[in-house]
Amino acid sequence: MNRFNLTVVKRFWAIAKLYWLGNEKKGANALIVLLGVLLLANTQVKVFLNTIQGELISALSARDSARFWQGVIIALGGIIIYGLLNSVYGYLRETIGIYWRRWLTDRFLNQYFSDRAFYELSNSNQEIDNPDQRIAENVASFCQQSIQLFVNIIESIFVVIAFSLILWSISKYLVFTLLIYSILAYSLTIGFYGRKLTQLHLNQLRKEANFRFGLVRIRENAESIAFYNGTSQEANKVKLLFQEVFNNFKRLILWSELYLNIFKYPFGNLTLILPGMILGHQILIGELEVGKVTEAMGAFGTVAFSVNLIMYQFEIFTKFAASIDRLYIFYEYLKHPRKEIANQRTFDIVKDSRLAVENLTLETPNYQKTLFRNLSVALQPGQGLLIMGESGSGKTSLLRAIAGLWNSGTGVIYRPELKEMLFLPQRPYMILGTLRDQLIYPNAKVDVSDEELYQILHKVNLSDLAERFGGFEAEKDWSDVLSLGEQQRLAFARILVTKPKYAILDESTSALDVNNEENLYSLLLETGTTFVSVGHRSTLKKFHQLIVSVSLPVSS
Repeated sequence: MNRFNLTVVKRFWAIAKLYWLGNEKKGANALIVLLGVLLLANTQVKVFLNTIQGELISALSARDSARFWQGVIIALGGIIIYGLLNSVYGYLRETIGIYWRRWLTDRFLNQYFSDRAFYELSNSNQEIDNPDQRIAENVASFCQQSIQLFVNIIESIFVVIAFSLILWSISKYLVFTLLIYSILAYSLTIGFYGRKLTQLHLNQLRKEANFRFGLVRIRENAESIAFYNGTSQEANKVKLLFQEVFNNFKRLILWSELYLNIFKYPFGNLTLILPGMILGHQILIGELEVGKVTEAMGAFGTVAFSVNLIMYQFEIFTKFAASIDRLYIFYEYLKHPRKEIANQRTFDIVKDSRLAVENLTLETPNYQKTLFRNLSVALQPGQGLLIMGESGSGKTSLLRAIAGLWNSGTGVIYRPELKEMLFLPQRPYMILGTLRDQLIYPNAKVDVSDEELYQILHKVNLSDLAERFGGFEAEKDWSDVLSLGEQQRLAFARILVTKPKYAILDESTSALDVNNEENLYSLLLETGTTFVSVGHRSTLKKFHQLIVSVSLPVSS
């Protein structure tokens, strides 16, 4: 179990140090120091109020009216100060947490999009499930719970020191009893419940994310499911995912609400009677005032809670440990996203002003299948290449290789920088944003007027698109409000807007009639763009100077 705790700490620090030793460390550490000062002041006020409480009980016991009312006035002042300190340090704690989350989220997003790790992750890695949840939820809980845990630890240290001195001044036996009590509480809680609850929380996070993802897939593919009449099958799948959530949660509450609480509540409430048991004799024979028992009980309970914070907040701690585990695995993957395969064969990509492949043999990323062998072809500026072939022969995979998404195989690909190329997939990607954003994608900003955009939409037979939705600043779920044919024409308009040197079209006119297809390719020829097309229609041949037919290699 010590090894388990050490692993959690190491994984926590591997992520935490990115921020606290990073480029914002000066400001962050200054806020932490200020937070520590406020916690120290807050602890002193707690000690003061605990002492005043004992004074009030002693004054009542002695029937000393002046002493009692003086204590009440002082206590009211302490309560006001205590409230102010708690409010300020609570605000500061949350402020640190949100700044940390902003920085760490930015760090993860940069790595997620670096070298297109998001693509490799979604296509080849089954271990890292639901990266969206890890960035959106696990980062947030990591930062917020880390700050809360830090505050609790620092406050606990201050409380233990301050209140232990009070207990020592009242009776040394109280301190020794507290020490034995704390050792037992920690050993039983961590030793017996730790790993089991952490694993159950980790499973719960994963299963909840899978259930949510299943619902999102249904929303995104609602029309296809309805056309296939696959309602029953999809409903059964989602219900099965929720059943896994339900079954794991039943085990979780069995351990956290029954097994853990059977121990935690009785053991925790011992603090209510232990000080009285130890000091009872001295009170009965008149050696101590009655208020000292109240003071000792308050101090003992406060110190016991602080020392045994893990026991009292064990449910939160195990959730936190599960979040650390999910975030750490994701972090390690993003550092080294590509897993090396022994003796792997990779083709070379050479940056060049031309687009060509030379003796290219392409394999699937897992090297289990060869798609085609020894393909060689070269395009001159302004030419068009049409790639045809049977399904599964690797036509789209060749485009993946040109884009650098796949690198398994042998040979050489000569191509320009990716920023000079525009890829149009069969199913266009409609981003979240305005109509203008759709047209200039993937660029963030292009100097083009509304009049030019109207002319381009007219050329691709979408003349009424802007008016239909309220202008170029209208924001819609474009993949939902536009038909596939309209989406393909809108995506084609991006070529006319962004004017790339090279265009790669993967059956990007498959949803269009022949007339619309011919119109778009005629526009493409007018731009002088060098382009590669994947398609099945023979009508495409007249727009391309080069035609390559790929086929699956014959098994030996």
